[in-house]
Amino acid sequence: LAGSFSLRAFAGEKPMVPVKELAAGSGPRLSGNLRVDLFGFQQMPPVAPTLQQTNEQPASKKSPWLAAGLSLVVPGSGEFYAQSYWKSAAFFAVEVAAWVMAYTYDKKGDRQTDFFQNFANQHWSVNRYAQWTLDNGNAINGTVNWAKLNQLESALGNWYSHNLPPFGDQQYYELIGKYEQFYEGWDDANYNLPGYYDVAKANLSPQNQWYSGERGKANNYYTTATTYVTIAIVNHVVSAIDAAWSAGSYNKVHAEAGLQTVPLQGY
Repeated sequence: LAGSFSLRAFAGEKPMVPVKELAAGSGPRLSGNLRVDLFGFQQMPPVAPTLQQTNEQPASKKSPWLAAGLSLVVPGSGEFYAQSYWKSAAFFAVEVAAWVMAYTYDKKGDRQTDFFQNFANQHWSVNRYAQWTLDNGNAINGTVNWAKLNQLESALGNWYSHNLPPFGDQQYYELIGKYEQFYEGWDDANYNLPGYYDVAKANLSPQNQWYSGERGKANNYYTTATTYVTIAIVNHVVSAIDAAWSAGSYNKVHAEAGLQTVPLQGY
């Protein structure tokens, strides 16, 4: 049948196209399908899908090892290399913030240390401390003060638990505000108190107590600075792990995007 009009198949049916005019001198070709032979419709062959590479240039792969190495040195740089820009910015921001805070608290500790050391230089004297020790070991008017003598005897294995470090040493400033042994070096110490640990500890001078608190502040500042350094180190490690994962994800996504379903040629 020639010159038949093209009709679209009903819903659920495969598409049909008109049969081409028969070549001159040829007879009708029968398919065995009444709809085709009587009404002039030919069934279209199904479109066979196939995975075919697109014409686009494939994206270059990212090395997870290189990404991890970059972020281990500078957090966020590996993510930037793997084109994960938001995470790159986040890791780099944490890095900058951690080091800024570490530097800030370290400098606070330095200033606080200078402050309490200057205070100690003004209000604690090794001469007073040494003189008190000598006074308690000497005979008074040729007569032994047994109470003082017994106190010093006990102190030999109890009261004098530490040796005073050299002037200006970090331990020098720590010990004079930490142990009751050095109580009598403060300019507001009560020398009439019995020289026993429990008594001295219960009656520390205001200068001694205030100094201990200020020294504690400096230690807290240094501890906080150390905490931020630790955060920065952890940020390096976490960023390196994430950068390797981001590079792997980049490769996977772009490999899948390079393939798509297209019809076979000639249909």
